[in-house]
Amino acid sequence: MGRAEERRARQRGGRRAAPPTRSSGTPSEGLATGGRAAARKAAARGKKGAKSGKSGIRRLFTWKKILGTFFAFCLLGIGAFVVMYMMIDVPKGNAKAQEQSNIYKYSNGSVMAREGDTNREIVDLSEVPKPVQRTFVAAENKTFYTDAGVDFKGIARGLFNTLSGKGKQGGSTITQQYVKNYYLDQDQTVTRKLKELVISLKVDRETPKDKILAGYINTSYYGRGAYGIQAAAQDYYRVDASKLSVEQGAYLAALLQAPSQYDWAAASDTGKKLVTARWNYVLDNMVKQGWLDKTKRDKMTFPFPKEPKAAPGMEGQKGYFIKLAKQQLEKQLVAKEGITQDEAEARVENSGWTITLNIDKKKQAQLEKAVKTQLTSQLDPKKRKVDKNVQAGAASVDPKTGKIVALYGGSDYTKHYISNANRTDYQPASTFKPVILAAALENASETQDGKAIGANTIYDGTSKRQVVDSNGNKVGFGPENEDDADYGKVTVQTAMNKSINSVFAQMGVDVGMDKVLETATKLGMDTGKLRPLPAYTLGTMGASPIQMAGVYATLDNHGKQVTPTIIKTAEQGGTEFQMPDPIGEQVISRKAADTVTSVLTGVVDDGTAKKSVQQNPARDGRKVAGKTGTSDDNKSAWFTGYTPDLVTSVGLFGEDYKTHGQSKLYNTAGLDRVNGGGFPAEIWAAYTFGVAGENIKFDLDTDQGAAVQPTWTPTASNTPSQTPSQTPTTEKPSETPSETPSQTPSQTPSQTPSQTPPTGEQSTPAEITTTPVNPFDPNSDQ
Repeated sequence: MGRAEERRARQRGGRRAAPPTRSSGTPSEGLATGGRAAARKAAARGKKGAKSGKSGIRRLFTWKKILGTFFAFCLLGIGAFVVMYMMIDVPKGNAKAQEQSNIYKYSNGSVMAREGDTNREIVDLSEVPKPVQRTFVAAENKTFYTDAGVDFKGIARGLFNTLSGKGKQGGSTITQQYVKNYYLDQDQTVTRKLKELVISLKVDRETPKDKILAGYINTSYYGRGAYGIQAAAQDYYRVDASKLSVEQGAYLAALLQAPSQYDWAAASDTGKKLVTARWNYVLDNMVKQGWLDKTKRDKMTFPFPKEPKAAPGMEGQKGYFIKLAKQQLEKQLVAKEGITQDEAEARVENSGWTITLNIDKKKQAQLEKAVKTQLTSQLDPKKRKVDKNVQAGAASVDPKTGKIVALYGGSDYTKHYISNANRTDYQPASTFKPVILAAALENASETQDGKAIGANTIYDGTSKRQVVDSNGNKVGFGPENEDDADYGKVTVQTAMNKSINSVFAQMGVDVGMDKVLETATKLGMDTGKLRPLPAYTLGTMGASPIQMAGVYATLDNHGKQVTPTIIKTAEQGGTEFQMPDPIGEQVISRKAADTVTSVLTGVVDDGTAKKSVQQNPARDGRKVAGKTGTSDDNKSAWFTGYTPDLVTSVGLFGEDYKTHGQSKLYNTAGLDRVNGGGFPAEIWAAYTFGVAGENIKFDLDTDQGAAVQPTWTPTASNTPSQTPSQTPTTEKPSETPSETPSQTPSQTPSQTPSQTPPTGEQSTPAEITTTPVNPFDPNSDQ
């Protein structure tokens, strides 16, 4: 072969183009053999290149590598989940899930009001019948009692349904729904879902199934603004959860899927069909689970729920009841648990308390009626501006138990938020005088001339008489009697009947104002940081009708302290909070208390309350003790009185309807002045005699006062003097004398009384030379 042929063979790439080897035979044979070898090598190189491209992809995506990667991701996910499990703790329940309305009931157990934005009342699972519990399991999570709190199959199924367009379905267990309601929120985020899974597993591992179920049915929303099974039972069937039937329970369980759509009262025809089908589904599942007998199931009919009704509000007197109950509960939480007032308020507000009150519905109705008939019906705000400023408050207490059985806080809580029954910004005036006498009797106090103070002790009732101390020195205090009337020498009994200021001002100094305030505190008044000033003998401190009812209830209870309470029971989460016993220890002797009661019967029979109470046609011979009071400038008027089994304090307060500052009651209802023996006593009588039970007498351990025969007969003075002599007469000669003769002055009072006969009940400011005493001034030396 020539060179030209050799070049052409190489160009063609044929097998013969390969150069011959030297080891071959002839040159021509070598060339032929070399060409074939070269061709084979070239072809091999081409095939190898093609194979190498395919094998690279295979090497990258082999089954081993795919499985390895899958398991690696699984391990990574498991590791991440383990880390999350270790890092995520079960949190505290979110505040909204724990909020629940407080339920308030009358003493007979009927619901009075529900207070709180969240209509929820948590009940213990033991209060829900077992078959009703199972309706929820049958509806939501048949494997609840055996699963681990998370249904991964359900989650996968729900995810598939969501991705395939069949709607969002979470596939959540009861545990997961409980965790979402109680620990988390309703956000549909991946983070929240992952937390839900972790917390659900932990909760299921750490918490009994029954507790989880209880949490679920108590935190779920049932429509109509009702959270929890108790609120739902009340709203849909007007029964407690403990009274639900299986049929009713199945309906409530069915509601949880679509509360608004399935509420029968508002549901469309489609909604009604769906909820009926869901109800049947629940009961059929119960049969399958062996929780319900098929025969019974077949006889069950759909339990149509009742129409919705508005939740009880705070109108009328209800708001005053609730406000007082919360205050008393908070006070006890502070005392018993050592928490702050703010913490106590947080513990009470929307925290699921069920508070049963001592309010008696019949007595409450009578008290409201008495205020209306005796006071508000006589007011004409359009005719008299002052009539807009009249506020009434009252509290009625059982002296044997301390229960507040009726209370009047004002015309309407939604219009006047301050409770007139519990306000302490008005003076109790002369209703404080029995406290002074109680202090004198308890401390065996004596007059300036060394005589024991009692019902028959003689005092000088001259108006503006200067009070003197034990050394005979004037203390700079000489109060004026009402209408500046002079009474001369009178007994303590007459001084109480006539409410003579000058007598009790001197008595207070004789006893010692420190001892008077000490006795007031023991009897139930809040004397706070009051200094022992003589001016307080006129009742110039602040007090409320509830406080004064407590003071007089303690007297009625023979000296055993009575602390008025509106709370009968207070429960939270099935646990009762122990309130203190309203009946305390003996704070003053029985003899002292009974003597004061005996004296106070004279106020009714022969004193400032005679017309309104003693002569009231409805009295029917009932034994009554009490005291009137009218404050300085006629800003308040009181009557606090009692029978052996009921104590009631009624106050009228002048409050400017625009500024809410104190105002005068002059010309109210067209009268010159409002006295304690007027509207307050009339309200008291209409209420008390309207609810009076058996006519019983006071059981008194005393030999003094108007309720017993007198042991001392006054002797008339034969020599006229500047000071009136002591002549025992009745208040009005034409009337039958009371059991204990009253003492009236033998001379005409120095000032002609106004149209209203002098009763001496009004407290007037003290006169200290040229500067009046201000009993509230801490810098005063008096």
